[in-house]
Amino acid sequence: MQAAWLARGLDQAGGKLPLFDADGRRVAEKTIRACIAAGWAEPWFCNPIKPDWLVCRLTEAGRAVAENALES
Repeated sequence: MQAAWLARGLDQAGGKLPLFDADGRRVAEKTIRACIAAGWAEPWFCNPIKPDWLVCRLTEAGRAVAENALES
């Protein structure tokens, strides 16, 4: 799940990671926090409308994980 979420940021401006999955469901906070803890994603900015949402972007390490997942 983590690699799939990270891969969705590869073609986004600035490596922005989606808040929702392909089916429109919110990405689990557990997934987001695990990627932050691993150094694969970093918080990007606070959303003033939804302050509990973690808006993140890929780190270089996260980009490598995502690219490797796509090659596998």
